[in-house]
Amino acid sequence: VQLQASGGGQVQAGGSLRPSCAASGRTVSRYVMGWFRQAPGKEREFVVAINWSGITYYGDSVKGRFTISRDSAKNTVYLEMNSLKPEDTAIYYCAARMGDYVYRINDYVYWGQGTQVTVSS
Repeated sequence: VQLQASGGGQVQAGGSLRPSCAASGRTVSRYVMGWFRQAPGKEREFVVAINWSGITYYGDSVKGRFTISRDSAKNTVYLEMNSLKPEDTAIYYCAARMGDYVYRINDYVYWGQGTQVTVSS
């Protein structure tokens, strides 16, 4: 599975972005798809995930602001980011795994290259 993340960018606080993660090589409809982020000098952290049945999981810092969705026909996952804050600035990575547990970084087998999100105050 190859993952290609795109759609990051630079916005002002309160703005919105909608990165996407396109998968190729294999259909990912039965995979857990997740987004993680890494800010400068910090560890990579869990942001959101969606399992094969459409159940979604959100990190506490993004609940109510971010929404993950998947389009199985396009083999693509989207991350709707609203009410962005400067602390959301990071490189955002999409990842895929089989199985059920969604929060543990090391369980994800496939990773995209990351897309930069910068939020200015």
